[in-house]
Amino acid sequence: MSHHSLPAACPIDFMGNNCWDGNITHTSKGQEVMSTAQYVSVHGGHSGQFCYHAKDTLEEIIQSYISHGFPWVGITEHVPGITMELLYPDQQKAGFTPASLLERFDRYMQECRRLKQKYADQIDIYAAMEIETYSGYDTFIPNLIERYRPDYIVGSIHFVNDMVFDYSRERYDLLAETVGGHDELYSRYFDMQYEMIELLRPEVVGHFDLIRIFDPYYKERLRKPEIEAKVIRNLELIKKYNLIMDFNIRSLLKGADEPYITAHILQMAKDLDIAVVPGDDSHGLDNIHINMDKAISILKEYGFATNWRKPRRIHYD
Repeated sequence: MSHHSLPAACPIDFMGNNCWDGNITHTSKGQEVMSTAQYVSVHGGHSGQFCYHAKDTLEEIIQSYISHGFPWVGITEHVPGITMELLYPDQQKAGFTPASLLERFDRYMQECRRLKQKYADQIDIYAAMEIETYSGYDTFIPNLIERYRPDYIVGSIHFVNDMVFDYSRERYDLLAETVGGHDELYSRYFDMQYEMIELLRPEVVGHFDLIRIFDPYYKERLRKPEIEAKVIRNLELIKKYNLIMDFNIRSLLKGADEPYITAHILQMAKDLDIAVVPGDDSHGLDNIHINMDKAISILKEYGFATNWRKPRRIHYD
């Protein structure tokens, strides 16, 4: 399997100096693929045990992946918030703090690795994590990587200008008004995404166009020249670093008529020969494998290979 390469680990200073330069390099070894269009997920496995807005235990979720025939799965729990202001509103109301979330994330990584070993003869589990991008992430996330050594990271954007946009329609529209309109919100989102990809080179780019979540006019907006130019720029960067795009089907559970990535951007990704792999973004047992057949059908329709590329594990010296 090909790998990312990272420098040797060094002591962690969570809120201070970044001891990793953020560059992930690639070796030239071949990449593993599956021989058939089996169920897989590069993004998901959120559990009520380690995620406030999910349900069920991580072991129950992994057992469900096994029962549904997944040969491998990426378990990609959310990283902890860095400050009280950057916690989700429901986390704040529940009394969580950055310290308590960090302690819970520590338990997540331990449990995920325990289950990885326990079920190794039944499923290949990636102990991974989904990152955030907000003030301080450029040192905080590399420090988390050094400390916990995940198999890979999912690069996601849920915050613009340190304000969460996927929590509610009201917060989404307020943020758009704050930054000067929905077009500007999209522009800032894709600029942040580009910066994050360039800095961290995540093996998987999560729900590429999540910024459309509460926008009924997203199909037209994403085609506006100034926004589309940023989309194309970001896709070209993904191709440059040979990353995987998460074909995220959680949107279908929330009433959307298509997954993240929207159709015309999915075609752009195909034209660039970017690897696109399903991600169920599951948050409980009742999410696992739901709409997976639809995702596979769409990807086949667009001509994507369904011998899914497996994420490259980060190599730690």
